[in-house]
Amino acid sequence: MSLYGFNWIIPVILITMTISMTLFCSLTVIIKDDFLEIRFGPGVIRKRFSIREIESWRVVKNPWYYGWGIRITPHGWLYNVSGFHAVEIKMKTGEKYRIGTDEPHELLRAIQIAKGKL
Repeated sequence: MSLYGFNWIIPVILITMTISMTLFCSLTVIIKDDFLEIRFGPGVIRKRFSIREIESWRVVKNPWYYGWGIRITPHGWLYNVSGFHAVEIKMKTGEKYRIGTDEPHELLRAIQIAKGKL
């Protein structure tokens, strides 16, 4: 390693940050054709849930230390890009997922409509 040579660390960090920011800049939730789908950023990273397999749903508030992105929590998988509010869905298999949203009551209502409970 030379004191005057090219340092690859900074460009690698910048490229990694740019890719991460592009992939996780937004979270879009779509309910269509009996599926609830979430997409991060341009849609490269996505997850689909069958509406028929959702057993229950509720609005929750995540603690600040759960952070953002995709991560496992004591309450199941969390998909979040900002804020602390989420809708927790419990599947018939017992798995739980939290979908972060700035409009949790609107997402809750959309799930209720899709399930025919409204």
